Amino acid sequence: MSKAAYTDASIRVADLNQNRATTFDLSLKPGQVAALAEDLELSTLKKLSFKGEIRAFGKADWELRGKLGATVSQPCVVTLEPVTTRIDDSVERRFLSQMPTLDGEEEEVETPEDENAEALQATIDLLAVLHESLALLIPQFPRAKDAELQETVFTEDGKKPMTDEDARPFAGLAGLRDQLSSKDNE
Repeated sequence: MSKAAYTDASIRVADLNQNRATTFDLSLKPGQVAALAEDLELSTLKKLSFKGEIRAFGKADWELRGKLGATVSQPCVVTLEPVTTRIDDSVERRFLSQMPTLDGEEEEVETPEDENAEALQATIDLLAVLHESLALLIPQFPRAKDAELQETVFTEDGKKPMTDEDARPFAGLAGLRDQLSSKDNE
């Protein structure tokens, strides 16, 4: 295995060896970690690691396999208290020299069946792969343990407040049904 020589987290495809894997161990500077955390709207981003290898995948394509690790902290969607999550997951990407196209139409690119497939460029941007993978792995709606969303009702003075139950599409029909069944029982 050869070690990747890269600048700014990019590996030139022309520098990759077709016959053996190129390993990588991406280390970000504190400013890059802070920018990534800010972009992903994280309170903190710690213990970030992204390492793996890139190897030939057929004659003209490349495959990246790696491990992503990070500890993220986000505000709880209910209480706004910090919620810490540890992420340890595998990352796979295939960089294809020829992406599938629609029948005879070269301009439109069809979404490949392989969700890990991307068009091969002159460089493989490890930071972009890290960013996308982390964005997909962080919880979308982090919730603190035992956090419950309470019902809050607001209205103008002198008016009956509308509750969540009143807003349901068939709430009025259920009330009408109950009134009719009570009249039938009389």
